[in-house]
Amino acid sequence: MLKQERSPFDNSKDEGNRLLGNTLVQALSAKGYSAQYVATREEALEKVLTLVPEGASVGIPGSVTIREIGALESLKQRGNTVFHHWDPSLTPEDKPERLRNENDADVFLTSTNALTQDGMFVNIDGVGNRVSAMAWGTGRLIFVVGINKVVRDLPSAIQRVRDKATPPNVIRLNIETPCSKTGHCMNCNVPERVCRALLILERATMGRDIHVIIVGESLGY
Repeated sequence: MLKQERSPFDNSKDEGNRLLGNTLVQALSAKGYSAQYVATREEALEKVLTLVPEGASVGIPGSVTIREIGALESLKQRGNTVFHHWDPSLTPEDKPERLRNENDADVFLTSTNALTQDGMFVNIDGVGNRVSAMAWGTGRLIFVVGINKVVRDLPSAIQRVRDKATPPNVIRLNIETPCSKTGHCMNCNVPERVCRALLILERATMGRDIHVIIVGESLGY
């Protein structure tokens, strides 16, 4: 296979991502997070593996980003116990316990729906398992955030969650909501609605060990 040549504009894009990433690291560090920037998903996976102790249990919610960097397979291969409710072998009766296992794990590994330039995380859930673990938990919390999730401010973040993150997710899950037909939020009131719990993290929550890895690539929805 021929190696794809880089565009002459790629270097400037990379530098722009690096500058934005470093700006975010400063903003997040000032808000109580341990933050760092990496250029690629491969580097992000390396950082994750250094932050997850060997032998630790790891909870991974419904995050496309975490799966795109290969964390689930790498952690399992290393011997970590990984809890994730996307496991196709789970029965509907088993899923509630698996959700509890995720949240009670030594490490909760996730992404975010949106991150503002001044360091606020914005996430929407249907069940609430993911946002509850982000807000409170006894274990370490690790965010892996693609540069595509970064927006200017809080209104832009909420709009991104509703119009950019949710429609492809419901399409992927074959959920019959109005946004799965229109490609953008309709503020629906149907039983299948997945936008039910909105969490805004303005600062790192008290007493929590929270790490953020900003990645200079597009990851997840």
